[in-house]
Amino acid sequence: MLSFLYARQSGLDDPVRLRRAESTRRVLSLELNHNRDVARVHGNGINTLDIEVIDGRYMLSGGSDGVIVIYDLENNSKKLQYSCKTVCTVGRSSRHVHKFSVETVQWYPHDTGMFVSSSFDKTMKVWDTETLKPAEEFQFDGNVYCHHMSPVARKHSLIAVGTKDPKVQLCDLKSGSCIHILQGHRGEILSVRWSPRYEHILATASTDSRVRVWDVRRASGSLFTLDQHNGDKSKASSEAVNTAHNGRANGLCFTADGLHLLTTGTDDRMRLWNSATGENTLVNYGKVVNESRKGLKFTVSRGCSPEFVFVPCGTSVAVYGLHSGELITMLRGHYNNVDCCEFHTDYQELYSGGKDCNILAWVPVLRQPDIEDEENNSKRGGTQAAVNPAFEDAWSSDEG
Repeated sequence: MLSFLYARQSGLDDPVRLRRAESTRRVLSLELNHNRDVARVHGNGINTLDIEVIDGRYMLSGGSDGVIVIYDLENNSKKLQYSCKTVCTVGRSSRHVHKFSVETVQWYPHDTGMFVSSSFDKTMKVWDTETLKPAEEFQFDGNVYCHHMSPVARKHSLIAVGTKDPKVQLCDLKSGSCIHILQGHRGEILSVRWSPRYEHILATASTDSRVRVWDVRRASGSLFTLDQHNGDKSKASSEAVNTAHNGRANGLCFTADGLHLLTTGTDDRMRLWNSATGENTLVNYGKVVNESRKGLKFTVSRGCSPEFVFVPCGTSVAVYGLHSGELITMLRGHYNNVDCCEFHTDYQELYSGGKDCNILAWVPVLRQPDIEDEENNSKRGGTQAAVNPAFEDAWSSDEG
Protein backbone atom coordinates (compact mmCIF):
# COMPACT_ATOMS: atom_id res chain seq x y z
CA MET A 1 0.00 0.00 0.00
CA LEU A 2 2.81 2.42 0.89
CA SER A 3 4.52 1.78 -2.44
CA PHE A 4 1.26 2.55 -4.27
CA LEU A 5 0.86 5.81 -2.31
CA TYR A 6 4.44 6.86 -2.97
CA ALA A 7 4.18 6.07 -6.70
CA ARG A 8 0.94 8.03 -6.95
CA GLN A 9 2.29 11.05 -5.06
CA SER A 10 5.49 11.18 -7.09
CA GLY A 11 3.66 10.82 -10.39
CA LEU A 12 5.19 7.44 -11.26
CA ASP A 13 1.79 5.72 -11.39
CA ASP A 14 -1.65 6.61 -12.63
CA PRO A 15 -3.95 7.10 -9.58
CA VAL A 16 -6.25 4.42 -10.97
CA ARG A 17 -3.66 1.73 -10.06
CA LEU A 18 -4.08 2.41 -6.34
CA ARG A 19 -7.86 2.41 -6.69
CA ARG A 20 -7.84 -0.92 -8.54
CA ALA A 21 -5.44 -2.49 -6.04
CA GLU A 22 -7.58 -1.47 -3.07
CA SER A 23 -10.82 -2.53 -4.84
CA THR A 24 -9.26 -5.93 -5.54
CA ARG A 25 -8.13 -6.32 -1.91
CA ARG A 26 -11.64 -5.49 -0.72
CA VAL A 27 -13.32 -8.03 -3.00
CA LEU A 28 -10.87 -10.74 -1.95
CA SER A 29 -11.76 -10.11 1.72
CA LEU A 30 -15.56 -10.23 1.35
CA GLU A 31 -17.39 -11.86 4.25
CA LEU A 32 -20.91 -11.92 5.65
CA ASN A 33 -21.66 -8.71 7.56
CA HIS A 34 -23.25 -9.67 10.90
CA ASN A 35 -23.78 -6.00 11.78
CA ARG A 36 -25.96 -5.15 8.79
CA ASP A 37 -29.43 -6.57 8.28
CA VAL A 38 -31.66 -6.01 5.29
CA ALA A 39 -35.28 -5.75 6.41
CA ARG A 40 -37.13 -9.00 5.73
CA VAL A 41 -40.31 -8.23 3.81
CA HIS A 42 -40.76 -10.99 1.24
CA GLY A 43 -42.82 -14.00 2.25
CA ASN A 44 -41.31 -16.13 -0.50
CA GLY A 45 -38.00 -16.42 -2.33
CA ILE A 46 -36.20 -13.37 -3.75
CA ASN A 47 -35.65 -13.66 -7.51
CA THR A 48 -33.98 -10.40 -8.47
CA LEU A 49 -32.03 -7.42 -7.10
CA ASP A 50 -30.87 -4.14 -8.63
CA ILE A 51 -28.88 -1.22 -7.16
CA GLU A 52 -29.25 2.18 -8.83
CA VAL A 53 -26.07 3.77 -10.17
CA ILE A 54 -27.02 7.44 -9.68
CA ASP A 55 -26.34 7.62 -5.91
CA GLY A 56 -25.64 3.94 -5.21
CA ARG A 57 -28.06 4.21 -2.31
CA TYR A 58 -31.32 2.47 -3.22
CA MET A 59 -31.87 -1.21 -4.00
CA LEU A 60 -34.85 -2.92 -5.62
CA SER A 61 -35.93 -6.49 -4.92
CA GLY A 62 -38.59 -8.64 -6.56
CA GLY A 63 -39.97 -11.83 -5.05
CA SER A 64 -41.85 -15.00 -5.87
CA ASP A 65 -44.78 -13.52 -3.95
CA GLY A 66 -45.13 -10.74 -6.57
CA VAL A 67 -43.98 -8.11 -4.05
CA ILE A 68 -41.48 -5.35 -4.97
CA VAL A 69 -39.45 -3.58 -2.25
CA ILE A 70 -37.17 -0.53 -2.30
CA TYR A 71 -34.43 -0.43 0.38
CA ASP A 72 -32.23 2.40 1.60
CA LEU A 73 -28.69 0.99 1.91
CA GLU A 74 -27.26 4.06 3.64
CA ASN A 75 -26.42 3.89 7.34
CA ASN A 76 -28.20 6.95 8.72
CA SER A 77 -27.92 5.79 12.33
CA LYS A 78 -24.09 6.10 12.29
CA LYS A 79 -24.01 3.00 14.50
CA LEU A 80 -21.99 -0.12 13.77
CA GLN A 81 -25.08 -2.32 13.88
CA TYR A 82 -27.95 -1.20 11.69
CA SER A 83 -30.70 -2.42 9.42
CA CYS A 84 -31.25 -1.34 5.81
CA LYS A 85 -34.80 0.03 6.05
CA THR A 86 -37.51 -0.29 3.43
CA VAL A 87 -38.36 2.99 1.74
CA CYS A 88 -41.58 1.67 0.21
CA THR A 89 -43.22 -1.59 -0.83
CA VAL A 90 -45.59 -2.66 -3.58
CA GLY A 91 -47.26 -5.30 -1.42
CA ARG A 92 -50.15 -7.71 -1.77
CA SER A 93 -52.55 -5.02 -0.59
CA SER A 94 -51.76 -2.78 -3.59
CA ARG A 95 -54.12 -3.08 -6.53
CA HIS A 96 -51.14 -2.58 -8.85
CA VAL A 97 -49.09 -5.49 -7.47
CA HIS A 98 -48.00 -8.29 -9.81
CA LYS A 99 -50.27 -11.31 -9.51
CA PHE A 100 -47.45 -13.86 -9.81
CA SER A 101 -43.70 -14.11 -9.33
CA VAL A 102 -41.59 -11.04 -10.20
CA GLU A 103 -38.65 -12.28 -12.30
CA THR A 104 -36.71 -9.07 -13.02
CA VAL A 105 -36.55 -5.55 -11.58
CA GLN A 106 -34.37 -2.75 -12.95
CA TRP A 107 -33.90 0.92 -12.17
CA TYR A 108 -34.12 3.33 -15.10
CA PRO A 109 -30.38 3.84 -15.76
CA HIS A 110 -30.50 7.65 -15.83
CA ASP A 111 -33.00 8.52 -13.08
CA THR A 112 -34.26 6.88 -9.88
CA GLY A 113 -37.73 8.32 -10.53
CA MET A 114 -38.62 5.23 -12.54
CA PHE A 115 -38.09 1.49 -12.49
CA VAL A 116 -39.34 -1.49 -14.49
CA SER A 117 -40.53 -4.92 -13.35
CA SER A 118 -41.58 -8.05 -15.25
CA SER A 119 -43.49 -11.06 -14.02
CA PHE A 120 -45.00 -14.47 -14.66
CA ASP A 121 -48.38 -12.71 -14.78
CA LYS A 122 -47.44 -11.93 -18.44
CA THR A 123 -46.90 -8.22 -17.82
CA MET A 124 -44.05 -5.73 -17.68
CA LYS A 125 -44.76 -2.56 -15.69
CA VAL A 126 -43.00 0.80 -15.82
CA TRP A 127 -43.35 2.35 -12.35
CA ASP A 128 -43.33 5.93 -11.12
CA THR A 129 -41.18 5.70 -7.99
CA GLU A 130 -42.89 8.69 -6.37
CA THR A 131 -46.46 7.38 -6.61
CA LEU A 132 -45.69 3.62 -6.81
CA LYS A 133 -48.18 3.36 -9.65
CA PRO A 134 -47.52 1.98 -13.14
CA ALA A 135 -47.03 4.74 -15.70
CA GLU A 136 -47.10 2.11 -18.46
CA GLU A 137 -48.00 -1.56 -18.70
CA PHE A 138 -47.05 -4.01 -21.45
CA GLN A 139 -49.05 -7.22 -21.94
CA PHE A 140 -47.57 -10.39 -23.43
CA ASP A 141 -48.91 -13.80 -24.48
CA GLY A 142 -46.72 -15.81 -22.11
CA ASN A 143 -44.73 -15.63 -18.89
CA VAL A 144 -42.08 -12.90 -18.90
CA TYR A 145 -38.69 -14.33 -17.87
CA CYS A 146 -36.54 -11.24 -18.20
CA HIS A 147 -36.14 -7.69 -19.48
CA HIS A 148 -33.28 -5.24 -19.74
CA MET A 149 -32.73 -1.53 -20.54
CA SER A 150 -29.47 -0.34 -22.05
CA PRO A 151 -27.24 1.41 -19.46
CA VAL A 152 -25.67 3.64 -22.14
CA ALA A 153 -28.42 4.32 -24.71
CA ARG A 154 -28.94 7.92 -25.80
CA LYS A 155 -30.55 7.38 -29.22
CA HIS A 156 -33.22 4.87 -28.22
CA SER A 157 -35.38 3.96 -25.22
CA LEU A 158 -35.90 0.27 -25.94
CA ILE A 159 -36.53 -2.46 -23.39
CA ALA A 160 -35.60 -5.97 -24.54
CA VAL A 161 -38.04 -8.58 -23.22
CA GLY A 162 -37.72 -12.37 -23.07
CA THR A 163 -40.87 -14.51 -22.74
CA LYS A 164 -42.07 -18.07 -23.40
CA ASP A 165 -42.28 -17.01 -27.05
CA PRO A 166 -39.05 -17.65 -29.03
CA LYS A 167 -39.26 -14.14 -30.46
CA VAL A 168 -37.38 -11.41 -28.55
CA GLN A 169 -39.61 -8.36 -28.10
CA LEU A 170 -38.37 -4.77 -28.16
CA CYS A 171 -40.67 -2.33 -26.36
CA ASP A 172 -40.34 1.43 -26.74
CA LEU A 173 -40.74 3.54 -23.58
CA LYS A 174 -41.59 6.62 -25.64
CA SER A 175 -44.45 5.13 -27.62
CA GLY A 176 -45.56 2.60 -24.99
CA SER A 177 -45.77 -0.22 -27.53
CA CYS A 178 -43.83 -3.22 -28.81
CA ILE A 179 -42.18 -1.88 -31.97
CA HIS A 180 -39.84 -4.66 -33.09
CA ILE A 181 -39.35 -8.44 -32.90
CA LEU A 182 -36.07 -10.36 -33.22
CA GLN A 183 -36.55 -13.82 -34.74
CA GLY A 184 -34.05 -16.65 -34.70
CA HIS A 185 -34.38 -18.60 -31.45
CA ARG A 186 -36.44 -21.80 -31.27
CA GLY A 187 -37.08 -21.86 -27.53
CA GLU A 188 -38.10 -19.68 -24.59
CA ILE A 189 -35.92 -16.59 -23.99
CA LEU A 190 -34.44 -16.90 -20.49
CA SER A 191 -32.02 -13.95 -20.47
CA VAL A 192 -31.45 -10.70 -22.40
CA ARG A 193 -28.62 -8.19 -21.97
CA TRP A 194 -27.63 -4.95 -23.68
CA SER A 195 -23.96 -4.20 -24.21
CA PRO A 196 -22.55 -1.53 -21.83
CA ARG A 197 -20.27 -0.43 -24.70
CA TYR A 198 -22.54 -0.12 -27.76
CA GLU A 199 -26.13 0.94 -27.34
CA HIS A 200 -27.50 -1.10 -30.27
CA ILE A 201 -25.86 -4.44 -29.38
CA LEU A 202 -28.04 -7.00 -27.58
CA ALA A 203 -27.31 -10.57 -26.41
CA THR A 204 -30.07 -13.15 -25.87
CA ALA A 205 -30.01 -16.65 -24.33
CA SER A 206 -32.60 -19.36 -24.87
CA THR A 207 -33.69 -22.89 -23.95
CA ASP A 208 -32.56 -23.91 -27.48
CA SER A 209 -28.96 -23.85 -26.06
CA ARG A 210 -28.09 -20.86 -28.24
CA VAL A 211 -26.85 -17.37 -27.42
CA ARG A 212 -27.32 -14.81 -30.19
CA VAL A 213 -25.83 -11.34 -30.50
CA TRP A 214 -27.89 -8.74 -32.38
CA ASP A 215 -27.52 -5.26 -33.80
CA VAL A 216 -31.10 -4.06 -33.36
CA ARG A 217 -30.71 -1.60 -36.26
CA ARG A 218 -30.44 -4.52 -38.68
CA ALA A 219 -33.52 -6.34 -39.92
CA SER A 220 -31.66 -9.34 -41.38
CA GLY A 221 -31.25 -11.39 -38.21
CA SER A 222 -28.56 -11.77 -35.56
CA LEU A 223 -24.94 -10.70 -36.07
CA PHE A 224 -23.70 -14.13 -34.98
CA THR A 225 -24.52 -17.13 -32.81
CA LEU A 226 -21.99 -18.14 -30.16
CA ASP A 227 -20.36 -21.51 -30.86
CA GLN A 228 -18.69 -23.31 -27.95
CA HIS A 229 -16.44 -25.20 -30.42
CA ASN A 230 -15.34 -22.07 -32.32
CA GLY A 231 -16.40 -23.56 -35.65
CA ASP A 232 -14.61 -26.90 -35.22
CA LYS A 233 -17.28 -29.28 -36.60
CA SER A 234 -15.27 -32.37 -35.62
CA LYS A 235 -15.88 -31.65 -31.93
CA ALA A 236 -19.62 -31.03 -32.24
CA SER A 237 -22.43 -33.44 -32.94
CA SER A 238 -24.84 -32.36 -35.67
CA GLU A 239 -27.42 -31.06 -33.18
CA ALA A 240 -24.76 -29.18 -31.15
CA VAL A 241 -23.47 -27.01 -34.01
CA ASN A 242 -23.55 -23.29 -33.14
CA THR A 243 -24.65 -23.88 -29.54
CA ALA A 244 -23.20 -21.97 -26.59
CA HIS A 245 -24.08 -24.74 -24.12
CA ASN A 246 -25.19 -28.37 -24.14
CA GLY A 247 -28.16 -27.54 -21.93
CA ARG A 248 -30.43 -24.52 -21.66
CA ALA A 249 -28.55 -21.22 -21.93
CA ASN A 250 -30.02 -19.28 -19.00
CA GLY A 251 -27.58 -16.55 -17.92
CA LEU A 252 -25.87 -13.56 -19.54
CA CYS A 253 -23.58 -10.87 -18.19
CA PHE A 254 -21.28 -8.44 -20.02
CA THR A 255 -18.06 -7.30 -18.39
CA ALA A 256 -18.05 -3.62 -17.36
CA ASP A 257 -16.09 -2.58 -20.47
CA GLY A 258 -18.35 -4.59 -22.78
CA LEU A 259 -15.41 -6.42 -24.36
CA HIS A 260 -16.40 -9.85 -23.03
CA LEU A 261 -19.66 -11.71 -22.47
CA LEU A 262 -20.22 -14.40 -19.83
CA THR A 263 -22.84 -17.10 -20.32
CA THR A 264 -24.14 -19.88 -18.06
CA GLY A 265 -26.07 -23.03 -18.92
CA THR A 266 -27.68 -26.04 -17.33
CA ASP A 267 -24.75 -28.14 -18.59
CA ASP A 268 -23.05 -26.78 -15.42
CA ARG A 269 -20.68 -24.67 -17.47
CA MET A 270 -19.85 -20.97 -17.58
CA ARG A 271 -18.11 -19.57 -20.67
CA LEU A 272 -16.33 -16.33 -21.47
CA TRP A 273 -16.64 -14.95 -25.00
CA ASN A 274 -15.07 -12.16 -27.01
CA SER A 275 -18.16 -9.99 -27.56
CA ALA A 276 -16.83 -8.49 -30.82
CA THR A 277 -15.99 -11.74 -32.62
CA GLY A 278 -18.07 -14.31 -30.72
CA GLU A 279 -14.95 -16.40 -30.04
CA ASN A 280 -14.97 -18.75 -27.05
CA THR A 281 -11.92 -17.75 -24.96
CA LEU A 282 -11.83 -21.32 -23.52
CA VAL A 283 -11.43 -20.16 -19.91
CA ASN A 284 -12.13 -23.22 -17.74
CA TYR A 285 -14.27 -22.43 -14.68
CA GLY A 286 -14.79 -26.09 -13.86
CA LYS A 287 -18.24 -27.33 -12.86
CA VAL A 288 -20.59 -24.41 -12.14
CA VAL A 289 -23.68 -26.09 -10.69
CA ASN A 290 -26.78 -24.64 -12.37
CA GLU A 291 -30.16 -26.24 -11.84
CA SER A 292 -32.24 -23.13 -12.49
CA ARG A 293 -35.19 -23.63 -14.81
CA LYS A 294 -35.42 -19.87 -15.24
CA GLY A 295 -32.83 -17.16 -15.82
CA LEU A 296 -29.74 -17.14 -13.57
CA LYS A 297 -28.94 -13.70 -12.14
CA PHE A 298 -25.17 -13.43 -11.70
CA THR A 299 -22.82 -10.45 -11.83
CA VAL A 300 -19.23 -9.28 -12.32
CA SER A 301 -17.05 -6.88 -10.34
CA ARG A 302 -16.02 -3.47 -11.62
CA GLY A 303 -12.82 -1.49 -11.08
CA CYS A 304 -10.73 -4.46 -9.92
CA SER A 305 -7.57 -5.94 -11.43
CA PRO A 306 -8.18 -8.77 -12.13
CA GLU A 307 -12.01 -8.79 -12.27
CA PHE A 308 -14.22 -11.35 -10.50
CA VAL A 309 -17.47 -13.21 -11.25
CA PHE A 310 -20.14 -13.86 -8.60
CA VAL A 311 -22.44 -16.80 -9.40
CA PRO A 312 -25.30 -18.28 -7.33
CA CYS A 313 -24.33 -21.92 -6.75
CA GLY A 314 -26.74 -23.89 -4.58
CA THR A 315 -26.89 -22.29 -1.13
CA SER A 316 -23.66 -20.34 -1.76
CA VAL A 317 -22.25 -17.64 -4.02
CA ALA A 318 -19.19 -18.80 -5.94
CA VAL A 319 -16.48 -16.21 -6.66
CA TYR A 320 -14.30 -16.86 -9.73
CA GLY A 321 -11.39 -15.05 -11.32
CA LEU A 322 -12.83 -13.72 -14.59
CA HIS A 323 -9.89 -14.53 -16.87
CA SER A 324 -8.16 -17.25 -14.84
CA GLY A 325 -11.26 -19.37 -14.20
CA GLU A 326 -9.98 -20.02 -10.66
CA LEU A 327 -12.54 -20.58 -7.91
CA ILE A 328 -11.48 -17.95 -5.36
CA THR A 329 -13.96 -18.66 -2.58
CA MET A 330 -17.51 -19.74 -1.73
CA LEU A 331 -19.62 -17.25 0.22
CA ARG A 332 -21.83 -19.30 2.55
CA GLY A 333 -24.64 -17.87 4.66
CA HIS A 334 -28.01 -18.65 3.06
CA TYR A 335 -30.21 -21.48 4.36
CA ASN A 336 -31.65 -22.27 0.92
CA ASN A 337 -30.71 -21.84 -2.73
CA VAL A 338 -29.39 -18.44 -3.84
CA ASP A 339 -31.29 -17.00 -6.85
CA CYS A 340 -29.59 -13.67 -7.49
CA CYS A 341 -26.68 -11.45 -6.52
CA GLU A 342 -25.79 -7.81 -7.19
CA PHE A 343 -22.39 -6.11 -6.89
CA HIS A 344 -22.20 -2.62 -5.37
CA THR A 345 -19.47 -0.90 -7.37
CA ASP A 346 -19.02 2.10 -5.06
CA TYR A 347 -18.13 0.05 -1.97
CA GLN A 348 -17.09 -3.35 -3.41
CA GLU A 349 -19.97 -4.98 -1.56
CA LEU A 350 -22.20 -7.84 -2.65
CA TYR A 351 -25.88 -8.43 -1.96
CA SER A 352 -27.49 -11.84 -2.50
CA GLY A 353 -31.10 -13.00 -2.37
CA GLY A 354 -32.39 -16.53 -2.01
CA LYS A 355 -35.30 -18.88 -1.49
CA ASP A 356 -34.86 -18.46 2.29
CA CYS A 357 -36.47 -14.99 1.89
CA ASN A 358 -33.27 -13.29 3.07
CA ILE A 359 -31.08 -10.65 1.46
CA LEU A 360 -27.52 -10.93 2.79
CA ALA A 361 -24.82 -8.25 2.66
CA TRP A 362 -21.23 -9.34 1.99
CA VAL A 363 -18.72 -6.60 2.83
CA PRO A 364 -14.90 -6.24 2.79
CA VAL A 365 -13.03 -6.91 6.02
CA LEU A 366 -11.68 -3.66 7.46
CA ARG A 367 -7.94 -3.10 7.40
CA GLN A 368 -6.07 -3.67 10.67
CA PRO A 369 -5.00 -0.34 12.20
CA ASP A 370 -1.41 0.71 11.56
CA ILE A 371 1.11 0.75 14.43
CA GLU A 372 1.14 4.54 14.47
CA ASP A 373 -2.65 4.58 14.79
CA GLU A 374 -2.46 2.15 17.69
CA GLU A 375 0.16 4.29 19.46
CA ASN A 376 -1.98 7.40 19.05
CA ASN A 377 -4.99 5.51 20.29
CA SER A 378 -3.15 4.35 23.43
CA LYS A 379 -1.92 7.90 24.13
CA ARG A 380 -5.52 9.09 24.01
CA GLY A 381 -6.48 6.54 26.62
CA GLY A 382 -7.58 3.89 24.17
CA THR A 383 -6.76 0.20 24.16
CA GLN A 384 -3.08 -0.63 24.74
CA ALA A 385 -1.59 -2.45 21.78
CA ALA A 386 1.53 -4.55 21.63
CA VAL A 387 4.13 -2.46 19.79
CA ASN A 388 7.06 -3.96 17.94
CA PRO A 389 10.24 -3.18 19.96
CA ALA A 390 11.81 -1.74 16.80
CA PHE A 391 9.34 1.15 17.05
CA GLU A 392 9.81 1.85 20.77
CA ASP A 393 11.40 5.16 21.83
CA ALA A 394 14.81 4.31 23.34
CA TRP A 395 16.05 7.89 23.68
CA SER A 396 13.65 9.53 26.05
CA SER A 397 12.55 8.41 29.50
CA ASP A 398 9.47 8.94 31.63
CA GLU A 399 11.63 9.03 34.78
CA GLY A 400 12.81 12.24 36.39
